[in-house]
Amino acid sequence: MIQRVYEQAKKCIHLTEVIVATDDTRIYDHVLNFGGASIMTSADHQSGTDRCAEVALQHPQYNVIINIQGDEPYIDPEQISKLAACFNNTDTQLATLVKKIQNEQELFNVNSPKVVINKLSEAVYFSRSPLPHIRGQEQQNWLSYFTYFKHIGIYGYRADVLQEVTKLPVSSLEKAESLEQLRWIENGYQIKVAETALETYAIDTPEDLANLKTS
Repeated sequence: MIQRVYEQAKKCIHLTEVIVATDDTRIYDHVLNFGGASIMTSADHQSGTDRCAEVALQHPQYNVIINIQGDEPYIDPEQISKLAACFNNTDTQLATLVKKIQNEQELFNVNSPKVVINKLSEAVYFSRSPLPHIRGQEQQNWLSYFTYFKHIGIYGYRADVLQEVTKLPVSSLEKAESLEQLRWIENGYQIKVAETALETYAIDTPEDLANLKTS
C-alpha cells in the first residue's frame, strides 16, 4: 500500500520531492528496497502532521508541504495538484480536499469525516456526524435537501504554519471528534478547501482492505 501511494505521488508534476516519513523500520526498509526516499522520525508523534513537521525542519528550502496519508492507495495525481494549487494564493495557510457525498452509507459512516464549508471555500467544521442536521426531515432524505461533503485525507501546509500548528495543545473539539484539524480551526487558522470529483478509497479498517481485494 505504501509503495502504491508513493508511486501515485511521484506522478504529480507539482511535487518537487516525495518522502515517506515513518517510525517503523519495516516501512523504512521497504521504501528503500523499491527505490523510494524515506526518513525515520520520532516514535512519539501523535499524528501525521507532527511527523511531517519533523521532516519539514530538515528541508527548509520548501515553502509548502503536502501530507499524503499512507492509507490512500488510490490517491490521484490530479487530486494532489488541485490541493497544491490552493497555495497559489499567498494567503492560504492550510488546505485540504473534499468530495460530494453521494449516498447514505457515506453520509452516516463515522470513519468518513464530513466537512462544512463556507462561501469562501474554507472549512467551517469537521465532524464524524452529518452536519447540518436537517430539521423536520427523515435522515434518509437529507441528501435531497443539502449538499454534504466528505473529507479526503490529504493536507497542505504553509511551512511556517505547519510548525505553528504542531505546537498547539490538543483542543476540546479535537478531543470530542478525534479529528486533529479541529484544533487548527479552534485556534483561528483557516483551512482552504478544494473539491475533487474523483473517488478515493481510504483503508481505515480491515473490512476496507478486504473490500478492495474483492472488488
